[in-house]
Parts: sequence; structure tokens; C-alpha cells
Amino acid sequence: MTERSEGVRLPLPGGVGGRPPQAARTTTLPRHRTTAVPCPGRTARASRRVLADLRGRPSWLVAATVACVGVPPGGDGGDGTGVQVTAGDVASAVLVGAAVLLVATRRVAVPRRACWAFAPAAVAFGVTTVASTDIASSMSGFVRDVQIFVLVPLAVVLLARDRRDLGIVFGSVLGLGLGEALYGIWQSLSGTGASIGGENVRAVGTFGAADVMAMSIVVGFAFLVLTAFALVAPRYGAAAVPVALAGLGVLALALLLALSRGSWIALGAAVALMLLVFDRWLAVKAAVCCAALGLVVFGLLGGGEVVQRSASIASSVNDPDQSVSDRYNLWAAAGRIWTDHPVTGVGVKNFPAYRDAYAGIELSSGSETDDPVNGYRRQPLLSPHEEYLLVLSEQGVLGFAGFAALPAAILWGLWTRRDLRDPFWLTGTAFMTFLLVNFLYADMGGPTCVLTGVLLGAAARRAFGLGRGTAPDRPGGAGG
Repeated sequence: MTERSEGVRLPLPGGVGGRPPQAARTTTLPRHRTTAVPCPGRTARASRRVLADLRGRPSWLVAATVACVGVPPGGDGGDGTGVQVTAGDVASAVLVGAAVLLVATRRVAVPRRACWAFAPAAVAFGVTTVASTDIASSMSGFVRDVQIFVLVPLAVVLLARDRRDLGIVFGSVLGLGLGEALYGIWQSLSGTGASIGGENVRAVGTFGAADVMAMSIVVGFAFLVLTAFALVAPRYGAAAVPVALAGLGVLALALLLALSRGSWIALGAAVALMLLVFDRWLAVKAAVCCAALGLVVFGLLGGGEVVQRSASIASSVNDPDQSVSDRYNLWAAAGRIWTDHPVTGVGVKNFPAYRDAYAGIELSSGSETDDPVNGYRRQPLLSPHEEYLLVLSEQGVLGFAGFAALPAAILWGLWTRRDLRDPFWLTGTAFMTFLLVNFLYADMGGPTCVLTGVLLGAAARRAFGLGRGTAPDRPGGAGG
């Protein structure tokens, strides 16, 4: 019996017309075709594979932590003098707990480079807290510093092991940024944002006027992620480039409507560096396009808030507004505090107690915020709004040395493992640039601290080296 694709051919018994049996005719019987029916077992196996991937990819916990950053804080947010625990803080505690469990069960090991990067900060924070002029008030600041600069980034280093994990982390940052951007644009267009110039047109996202800078920070981080992947978008096909540009357009519009001058400066420096290291000619073309687009925006908006805030950047030296003037006075006060307490400072969280004794009479009593949700309130000036001076005044040279060890280790690792065509390397380098520039005129605070800790960990993971995961976004090159 023989078998072919169109049916089964069977020999007839005996011969026909005296022909021998071996030469007998054959006839074709129709084959019964079966209809494909979905197999429940196959669906169950696919579901089990997805669940196994989730269990095998603890980086999804990092993504969940990033998503929790955008959860609006409960209550009225207080006056900023107490400790406010957000959903992101709770999620980060779970994240750190998962990392500790994996280390305890020896499923992961702490990289030696991570110890050299994070240990100096932890030791310095502990010593300066013990030497504080008010240890009780410094304890909450010590916990926050260790959370953001040690525990959360170290947990990300342990849970994000390869390129796919980093893709999950950066993808969650991009998703959060796009969500906040769309909501902020709606706030500005509908007049439900924070108040500025007597109008509720400032985009603040889910964070409200109490954390008026938070949305611009989140959207700025997302802009860096999308810019890095837009540079390599042609690898994914013709449709990837316009999709990436559309996303960048949404993020850019939200950043304009956030009216955050500091975020504009830091983001401009970070994106410029990213474009320069990727392709200098592309950087020149992008600068020309941005300049032309800026002229169009200025022409369309006329004397709008965006134009006024942009113009105030240039006049901040000769003719500063009240916000910039207060910042200059706070910087001077922090410098004087550090001069009198050079080694260990006055202790974390103790700057407000020394502020009035060292600041001039020109310093106002606080900043004003207003939005339809929280209403009008006056926020006290609790920091010099300059991270380097804040660390020097509260923790002295010793605390500053431990604080500086972490970005120095990350930058050194990024330099030694540089790959100018790797979007993860570009994102890590641009993020560190954004952070270090932003620290020149701002400090860390509010719900975005957890997100900053996560991205510090992601940059550190790329700097310390990655596992042998798949690299679908690069056809070749070093894997990190």
C-alpha cells in the first residue's frame, strides 16, 4: 500500500485483461480531511508560559513600581514638613523585599561593582545622621536617602539581569510618561491644571500643584527613553520612525505646558549629548529644526505663558523674578551653613531649622500653589533647591563624598562599556546627564524620588554589565 498527499492508492485484486496482479490498476480513495479545532490544552500551555515568564522576570516588579509612581497621593498632601508615604514608596518596599529574598535564597548575587558604588553612600549617610545636631529629625531623611540612593537602585540592579529586563523597565517609564503627558495636556486645555498668572493652565498630571515639578520630571525621563529608541527605530521597519516621532511630539507638548524651566534646561542638555554621541550631523539638523519650531511656537503663542517662562530664563541673572530670587537666597544660606559645619553638616532634614538664621531678609516666607483639586496653599521653603548645596549643608564634605561616589561609579561603568548604538546605553547616559544638570538648580523630593531611584538602578545595571539575554534591538555589537 502506498500513500500520497492527494489520497491513498490501493491495488485492485487480480488482473484485468490477462495482466498479472503486479500490474493491476489502482484507484484513489478520497482522504477524509480534518478541520482544525482550537485545542484547550494549547491555550492552557500558552498561559502557563506567560505566567512562568512573569515569575522568571522579576523586572516586572520594577515596572509595577514605576506605574505606582503615578498614583495620586491620598489626602491633601500636607504642608511638606512631614513624611508622606506614596503608593510608589509602598511598591518600592515590595521591590526591595523581593531582591532581599532572591539574595537570601542565592538565586542572585550582588555584583562586586555594586558594592563599591552603593556602600560609600550608605556609610556616609549613616555617619552624618549620627553626627546630626538633631538625630531624631534626621532619621526620616536618612531612611529616604538610603531608599532612593541605595536600596531601590540596588534592587533594580539585582532584578534587571539582561536586555529584556531593561526593556521592561524602560518601557514602563515610557508608558507612565505618555499617560502623564496626555493627562497634563488635557488639564492645560480644559483649564483644570495648576494656577499660574491667574489661570489654571499649568500641566501637572496626577501629581497636582503640591508637586508642581513632578510631571515634567516624569515626562522628561520618558522623552529620553523614546529619543534613544527613536534613533534606532529604522531597525524595526518604516512605521517605527513616524510612531516614535508622534510620541515625542506628545511628550514635548506636555513639557511645554508644564512650564518648568529647569526641566527644559536639563532635558535640552541630555538630548543634545545623546544626539552628539550618536551622530553629530543628526544633532546639527535636530538643532536647526528645533530652532525653527521654536520660532513658530513663539509666533503663534505671542505673549503666552510658555514664551514668558522661556524669556525669564535669559533674564534670571540680571532681573530675576521672585522664584529665582528666593533660590539665590537659599543657595547663599546653604553655603554659609556648610562653611560653619564643613565636615558632617547640620544633619539631614535640618536645613529649615537653620535657614532663617543664615538667609537674608529678602527671602520670602514660602511659595504659593493653587489648583482646582487642592485649592490655594502656601508651601514652606524646606531646601535650597540645589542638590549639591543641600548635601553639603546637611551632610558636609563626608556626606557629599559618599553621595558623589554613586554617580561617579555609574558614569565610569558607562564609559568603559560604551556602545554608541545601544539605546539602553544612550538612555542611561542621557539620564545621568539630566540628573546631574538638574541638581544644579533643583533637588530631589516628592513622589518622583522612587522613579529616580529606579532609573539610577537601570543606568547602574547597564554600567555594571548585563547578562546574556537576547538583544533583538541590535543586530550585532557588544551586549553590554
